[in-house]
Amino acid sequence: MASHRKLRAAAVVCAVAVVAGPAPVAAWAATTGVPAAAPSVEAPSPSPDPFADLTADEIGDRAVTATQSATSLRMTGRVVTEGQPLDIDFAVNDHDECTGVMKIEGGTAELRKIDQITYMKGDEAFWRASMASQGMPDAQIDATVELVKGRWLKIAPGQAGSADLSGVCDLKALLADLDKDKEERRGLTRGPDSEVAGTPVATLVKKKAEGETTTVSVSQKGKPYILKMVKAGGEEPGAMVLSDYDKPVRVVVPPADETVDLSKLDGGTPA
Repeated sequence: MASHRKLRAAAVVCAVAVVAGPAPVAAWAATTGVPAAAPSVEAPSPSPDPFADLTADEIGDRAVTATQSATSLRMTGRVVTEGQPLDIDFAVNDHDECTGVMKIEGGTAELRKIDQITYMKGDEAFWRASMASQGMPDAQIDATVELVKGRWLKIAPGQAGSADLSGVCDLKALLADLDKDKEERRGLTRGPDSEVAGTPVATLVKKKAEGETTTVSVSQKGKPYILKMVKAGGEEPGAMVLSDYDKPVRVVVPPADETVDLSKLDGGTPA
């Protein structure tokens, strides 16, 4: 049983290390890159301009307030955890439910949360890359990969790593980070209007002395949601796209015979 406890610990540590990195929408410049993201296209501002009488900082304030009011959204982009780029595509709602896909070093994993239970299923490349990044020995990696192969890791509240994993699906907590440091978004300027996925946007720009530039695209149609964040220069250039605001998030519970329940694991037998 001691060996099984070690395998459980290895699996949880691996999962937490991968998904509990920087919050995907934490502040203006906290996240990085979507691969192959379509570039914004310059477009005339709508008539009349909904932000005509506002400063860039005031537009930013309204964008944060609107985005924090969302009941759901989709995040597509990249975060960096311990120097490792992590591509994500997640739909999250305000009921602490989510479903999505993440990729790291050629590996892919799915993450779902519903009814306070988190499910995670990775391919072999994903598990090996994420566990190797934690310095786990090859023998332990081999045993853990065999244990979770083709199965969903099921993590209930109170189990090791559950708090960090569930935080990935906490929409309110993720969006709260947008307002964590109000000074971070002061000093914005308004750039040329453009479009994101066909929606006209106001472009807000923040430049830092060290050469880093963050650009935020705010919807000019409907609520002033943040639709895109791009960071150029610095150590972690890239972009984050936010979409599907207030749309239903459908999360499917994996079949019981395809899960590994950490609380009941015994010799690798499915829960």
